[in-house]
Amino acid sequence: MSLASLPLFVRLNGRPVILLGEGEPAEAKHRLLDRAGAVVVGEGAQASLAIVAIEDEEEAQAAIARLKARGVLVNAVDRPAACDFTLPAIVERGPVIVAIGTGGVSAGLAAALRQRLETLLPAGLGTLAEGLYAARAALRARFPDGAERRRAIGAALSPGGPLDPLAGETGVDAWLDGVARPAATVAAFVLTSHDPDDLTLRQARALAAADRVYHRADVPPAILDRARADAVRIESDALPAEPGEGQIVDLTMDTRA
Repeated sequence: MSLASLPLFVRLNGRPVILLGEGEPAEAKHRLLDRAGAVVVGEGAQASLAIVAIEDEEEAQAAIARLKARGVLVNAVDRPAACDFTLPAIVERGPVIVAIGTGGVSAGLAAALRQRLETLLPAGLGTLAEGLYAARAALRARFPDGAERRRAIGAALSPGGPLDPLAGETGVDAWLDGVARPAATVAAFVLTSHDPDDLTLRQARALAAADRVYHRADVPPAILDRARADAVRIESDALPAEPGEGQIVDLTMDTRA
C-alpha cells in the first residue's frame, strides 16, 4: 500500500518561509510558523517553502504557479490539489509532537482527532522523552546490542510497563537501575482475515514489536505493513527450529472459518 504523502518533520528555526495572503487563514499560518521559529518573508525572497492563503481563486492560482515555477514547495490553503505539502493538526508534549494529516482532504477530521489525542496523552510525555534521551549512554552501556536495547525499551514502554507513556510514567533512571535483559519470545498466529483491521490487539502489538516476522506466502502485504519498518520479513513455509533471538512473530493464514 503506497503512502499518499510522506510525513516529515522539518526544522524551520531561522529559515525563511514565504507567506502570502491576509485575514484569519494567513494569520493562523503566521502563528504556526512563528512557533516553529521560521522567518516569514514575502514572495520576492528566496525560500524553499511557501504558504499561499489568498482567498481570490485567480490571484491564488497565479501565485501558486509563480512559486512552483521557481521550484518552491507550496502549501495552498483550502486547495489540496495544488499542495506540494500539507500542514497537520498537532499535539505537542515537549519534544514529542504528534501530527495528524489527511492530505488536505478534511481539516475538520484532523482537528477532531487532535482533540481526542489531547485527552489521551499525559502532560509528562515530554519529560519521559527527555529522560530517555538523557539515558542514551547508560542504555548503550547496559545493552550494547542495538536490537536488544530496542527490545528492552519496547518492553518498558508497552501497556502496563514501567515506562508506559499513556500511564504518565517518567521514572527512566529507576527503571534502568533494575532492568534485566529481555527474553527472546516467539508468537505464532493463525490469521482468519486478509484485512489488517481485523487483527486482534495482541496480534497488532506483537507485530509492532517484532524483530523478525516469518510468514507464509499468502499473508497479504497490508498485514505485514503493520510490523515495524525495520523488522525483518521472511517468507517461509514453516517457522525454523531456531528462528533467532529477539521477538519473533510467525503468521499463517486460514480463512476457511
